[in-house]
Amino acid sequence: MGRYDLEEFLVKTEQQDKNEGVFELETERMLEINLTNKIWAKAGSMVSYRGNIRFTREGILEHGIGKMFKKALTGEGASLMKAEGTGKLYLADQGKKISILRLNGDSIFVNGNDLLAFEPSIKWDIKLMKRIAGMLSGGLFNINLSGSGIVAITSHYEPLTLRVTPNNPVFTDPNATVAWSGSLQPEFVTDITLKSFFGRGSGESIQMKFSGEGFVVIQPYEEVYFSNNGGNNS
Repeated sequence: MGRYDLEEFLVKTEQQDKNEGVFELETERMLEINLTNKIWAKAGSMVSYRGNIRFTREGILEHGIGKMFKKALTGEGASLMKAEGTGKLYLADQGKKISILRLNGDSIFVNGNDLLAFEPSIKWDIKLMKRIAGMLSGGLFNINLSGSGIVAITSHYEPLTLRVTPNNPVFTDPNATVAWSGSLQPEFVTDITLKSFFGRGSGESIQMKFSGEGFVVIQPYEEVYFSNNGGNNS
């Protein structure tokens, strides 16, 4: 941002109603939710609100005992909060870029750390991946979202979508993988030559292989997951 007189700064940065619906991008890194009932959001993502909104952390049995056990197995898992009421709610996550997706009976998987918010009409479930203890730098878990409604996901910098076809599988770094279509079932593969080439004990030597028909969304950033949610902004 450049140098402004105070009035110029206010005009440049003032919130504007775009009438885009329940979810709208106030900026590319700030999500505005025009709340009239309830939404689910990533815990800790609220940066501001106006109106009568109540926040509650996801109850341990809010979504059933099956999801509770999955969350225990995957570590922290998808830490969600419920926002209920009426007003304007603003969400952000470490300055990451936000993309708004409309599902129309679709199914996608999202890296748990990259899910920002979704409407209550969306069905979700935690997907347990094959455990590779000590080989990946953080708690890798994924959430399957399906049905009809709006979902907001985040990425460091601009996301890139790669098409997957039966004759052309796609390999990705797990820490750079944001989302993929529900038709794909990734598997973890190890490339010893890459491990030797990069001289790393984790990272490029462990890859996700996507085969079949669908798409994969990646980001130009290897996200390292910590329980305190630390790391660089983008």
